[in-house]
Amino acid sequence: MVQLLPKLITFDEFIEWLPETRRYELHEGTIIEMQPTGKHEDIAGFLTQELTLEYTRMNLPYRIPPKALVKLKDKETGYNPDLLLIDRRKLVNEPFWDKKSTLINGESIALVIEIVSNNWRDDYGYKLIDYEAMGIREYWIVDYLGIGGVRFIGQPKQPTISLYQLIDGEYQVKQFRGQESINQSLIFPDLNLTAEQIFKAQR
Repeated sequence: MVQLLPKLITFDEFIEWLPETRRYELHEGTIIEMQPTGKHEDIAGFLTQELTLEYTRMNLPYRIPPKALVKLKDKETGYNPDLLLIDRRKLVNEPFWDKKSTLINGESIALVIEIVSNNWRDDYGYKLIDYEAMGIREYWIVDYLGIGGVRFIGQPKQPTISLYQLIDGEYQVKQFRGQESINQSLIFPDLNLTAEQIFKAQR
């Protein structure tokens, strides 16, 4: 990630400035350019494909918008998750959706996925706390390099998918590695993918 512009800006200023060609986030008034690797993008594309097939099969009212932002209500912060699964039924309650492709209500978001390829502290730290506070039902961290802190993925470090589920207002985590199947999602209980398939971005 690369920090841009020395001065702090508001979310509205960020939206007006936001170019179409690259991915950016706003962290407490600071613009951050996201620079995902090729592998990172391959995994994101694979998960988008697989989850689209799954929610279509289940006839669920979901979509995966590629550029939508998640805005924190009380902060000048807006995230552009690697994968954002929205519930289209809830969009009527989103005041910024039609003009700014921005969500502020956790109930509109069924699932967020962040793929770790450089700054793991944001995904396991700020974003974990913020997504939980918003009430987003499920949050996956796909750490395909196994670079997260030991307190998050254990020792020895290894590629890990951390699946956080909102239970009584707090995230509880389940972790998957290797040939373990990601079959405990509350959103996709019948998902037939192993951690290794996700890391390799292929079945």
